[in-house]
Amino acid sequence: MNDASPTAWPQDLAMRQGPRAARIVAPGKVQIVPTAPCSPGPGQVRIALEGCGVCASNLGPWAGPDWLEFPLAPGALGHEGWGRIDALGEGVEGVSLGQRVAFAGQHGFATHDCVPAADVIPLPRELDGQPVPAEPLGCAINVFHRSAVRPGDTVAVIGIGFLGALLVRQAADAGARVIAISRRESSLELARRMGAAETVVMDDHWRIIEDVKRLTGEKLCDVVIEVVGKQWPLDLAAELVRDGGRLVIGGYHQDGPRQVNMQMWNWKGMDVINAHERDPEVVRRGMREAVAAIAAGRLDPSPLYSQVFPLEELGAALDATRDKPGNFVKALISCS
Repeated sequence: MNDASPTAWPQDLAMRQGPRAARIVAPGKVQIVPTAPCSPGPGQVRIALEGCGVCASNLGPWAGPDWLEFPLAPGALGHEGWGRIDALGEGVEGVSLGQRVAFAGQHGFATHDCVPAADVIPLPRELDGQPVPAEPLGCAINVFHRSAVRPGDTVAVIGIGFLGALLVRQAADAGARVIAISRRESSLELARRMGAAETVVMDDHWRIIEDVKRLTGEKLCDVVIEVVGKQWPLDLAAELVRDGGRLVIGGYHQDGPRQVNMQMWNWKGMDVINAHERDPEVVRRGMREAVAAIAAGRLDPSPLYSQVFPLEELGAALDATRDKPGNFVKALISCS
């Protein structure tokens, strides 16, 4: 494992071990399998991956839910990749061999992946040598757009991981007063560095509500963004929205149904926004905006990249994503 600063990103591995993929063959178990690089079909490109981010959404499949059959396909679950185009399919225009790109594929825990050329996001030279998991960065951009934060708003962000920290930064930059709520002191310290005006430990439901009332003069929050993906944070988020305010659901709720206090939701007359984008063009737009913001220096995600794991240690990266040791925020996989 290495520190994942831009200058520390592995540059010299150069496919030493040949084409291969990580394959999840059982809950909590990964094998590295040799692969033949895919041949891009019409309209596709093949990407030689430099790296791929590990997403918290990977943890459900990693735990082995009843509905999932193993083994998964080689490289499966990896959807935050970037690398260089090394083959073009028939009819591909607008991109070139050797061009560095990011993409939202489905088999990025591998040395190669084939994706539609329309889905790749060109990376500017300003980002050479830096890890660029543009898919989750674009997700942060899109959630923030859906949140419609305005200057002077009081915004609570519940859950300060990778996505939550980026939302704190964007809301603070937009002129909002941000209250960050999270379990770990390291997460709250991260939120303060990202621009949070106030932080609240996420340990007791009613004490949190009283703390936020005190911080807002009993008014509660104009916007509350929930980015944990669990029942209690969703319940808490609704409690913290002012009458006529906005509840934004950014957490990925993948472990079953949710119940809500519809009486309270009705009484408050609040707007409820499901901020998960499924339109591919909106996803790509968010990714392009994120890349442009990082290249221009308006957004710096590098402090959020906690550890770089080689492809062969995908299992350890997934475990770290689940267990969050120390000051952990996000793992990246070196695919070369």
